[in-house]
Amino acid sequence: MQDRLSVSQLTRYIKRLFSYDSVLSNVCVTGEISNFKLHSSGHMYFTLKDEQSIIKCVMFKSQNRRLRFKPEDGLKVIIRGYVSIYEAGGSYQLYPEMMEPDGLGNLYLAFEQLKQKLDREGLFLPERKKKLPFLPKSIGVITSPTGAVIQDIMNVLFRRYPNTVLKIFPVKVQGEDAAKQIADALDFINRYRAAEVIIIARGGGSLEELWPFNEEIVARGIYNSEIPVISAVGHETDYSIADFVADLRAPTPSAAAELVIPEKENLVKRLLELKLQLKRALVGRIQQDRQFLLQLMKSPSMRHPVDRINEKKMDLELLKRNLENGIEKKLETEKGKLSLICGKMDALSPLMVLSRGYSITRDIQENIVKSVAQLQAGDELDIVFSDGTARCVTKQICSR
Repeated sequence: MQDRLSVSQLTRYIKRLFSYDSVLSNVCVTGEISNFKLHSSGHMYFTLKDEQSIIKCVMFKSQNRRLRFKPEDGLKVIIRGYVSIYEAGGSYQLYPEMMEPDGLGNLYLAFEQLKQKLDREGLFLPERKKKLPFLPKSIGVITSPTGAVIQDIMNVLFRRYPNTVLKIFPVKVQGEDAAKQIADALDFINRYRAAEVIIIARGGGSLEELWPFNEEIVARGIYNSEIPVISAVGHETDYSIADFVADLRAPTPSAAAELVIPEKENLVKRLLELKLQLKRALVGRIQQDRQFLLQLMKSPSMRHPVDRINEKKMDLELLKRNLENGIEKKLETEKGKLSLICGKMDALSPLMVLSRGYSITRDIQENIVKSVAQLQAGDELDIVFSDGTARCVTKQICSR
């Protein structure tokens, strides 16, 4: 009877067969990514499919960290790796060791993906770009210390403005460490305010050689820079992510040097022109003011200033007399009104009644006595006349 195998033993045997197969141990497969998932561990899990079949794929972190692009659902890729058995699930899987887009360059796809990502975040917006200083006191250049680029920049800068203060921050401009060195240089210049404007420069090259300027770390370093940054990478037809993020793009390093500082001869010439314009303006203004003073001197007020004062004195005297006459006239009018009112008041005054022989009788509480009913024999009364008061005592009361 044939020996019996456990499921694990059978699965392990099949896995060993897969590992011995020369085709399965080094296979190149094309297909479309679906169900893509980037695990927190850094491993990538997805399915590779075509019109008829699918195969599960696992790309470990140690392999996918070298990818220049971000895998996503629907992307057609070319994968080189090996096929093996996943023992716990009893299924065969493809383990990619290399992966690149099918029909589209790996670097070009990575470039487009990063460009779209940063564009969505607003890193390319025109309104966030800073203006360059007109005449920077110091210029920082981030580039390779050797080669024609730095020499071209120095030649242009010192020819245009010999007094330029140029600070070179040497970095690698290609290779694995280049992007980090460029980002570190940007951070250093900003931290210590080592320059008023920054030029990031490199000569022309292939997409691979220019790739450090397409790295996200460089793009964010430029975006976070408080100091204006000019990107001068490659030739006029070369575009990098750094060009889109920078405050200004120069088609070449030499052009960046021309953009960052004006020619001293032109400045001196312009200053002389402004000086001449200012002199002419001052002479014209002095002549204009002199003519104005001459006209003032010819005016009557300037020739006979006392006449003007006397004239104003006469005007004041006339105003004074008119005011006094007006006050007197107003007083006479008001006096007439007052006399009329006094006559009316006299006619209504009780004293005028008393002067015609009438009197007013009051008790000792000064209440006016209007009827004998208010009196009793023996009451003391005050009788008020027009010329005085008499006190008397009631002896007898007679009613009508």
